Formats: sequence, structure tokens, C-alpha cells
Amino acid sequence: MSIDIGDKIPDLTLPATGDRQIKLRALKGAALVLYFYPKDNTPGCTQEGQDFRDLYPKFQQAGAEVIGVSRDSLRSHENFAAKFEFPFALISDADEALCQALDVIKEKTLYGRKYLGVDRCTFLFDTKGVLRAQWRGVKVKGHAQAVLDTLAAL
Repeated sequence: MSIDIGDKIPDLTLPATGDRQIKLRALKGAALVLYFYPKDNTPGCTQEGQDFRDLYPKFQQAGAEVIGVSRDSLRSHENFAAKFEFPFALISDADEALCQALDVIKEKTLYGRKYLGVDRCTFLFDTKGVLRAQWRGVKVKGHAQAVLDTLAAL
């Protein structure tokens, strides 16, 4: 399954940091930046989270909420978010329901070994929960700013 521009956000409720359950379709009224990353506390994922953290006030000024998503446990997310002072929620998608719905699980290779992992992707939904932009195979450097620029242009 995959998602295309103009599609609605999946109707899923997922566990998140701060002892919350986030119902994606209930987030209407604000734009939503949903960014997927492979693993807590790894260099690229940490930098990406810090970039979104540093720009978070500007995302809020633009009327958007930011949420990070990976397959890591809530405990791992809580530690990761506290360590780097992330002001936004991190969703634990351990059963891959959201990853599958947005088609972010891809075959990867590490040291010659193939495995299925989360492809670094970001999705921008408007205030009605409709997908307006997506980035796949993201390179971290400058990405959060590019998402903010796209949000400002909506």
C-alpha cells in the first residue's frame, strides 16, 4: 500500500511519548509534519530530530505540528526525546501499522546483509488531513528547512 498527494491521513491511533495515544485523523485543524526515521540515538536520526527541534517554533508559527515516527519502543523514544529535548511527540510504530500504510519499509543493505528497515521519509498533511507533499529517501542536511519552506508555500 502507498499514499499519494491528495490522499487522507490513515485512520490510526498510535502510542506516543508523554503517555499519549495519538489519533491521526483527530489532528485536523493544524498542518502535520510526520517524519519517519530508522532508529533512535543514531547519528543521522539524532541530527534530523535536532533540526526539527530547532525549527519547531517556526513550524508552530506556521500552524503545524511535528511528530517523529520509528519502530523503536516507547521507552527508547522517551529516553531519546528527553536526551535531546524534543518538544514534539515521537510515535512508536512497533507493529509497523503506520509504516505499512505509508509504505516506508524498504529493503536496505548493511555490510552486505539485506534487511527491511524504515526509509527516512517525511509527509506534510494540511489542516484537513490531506497529503500535500512527501519526501522519500531523505538526506538529513537541510531537510527540516526544506519541509518548513514547503509548508510556508501552502
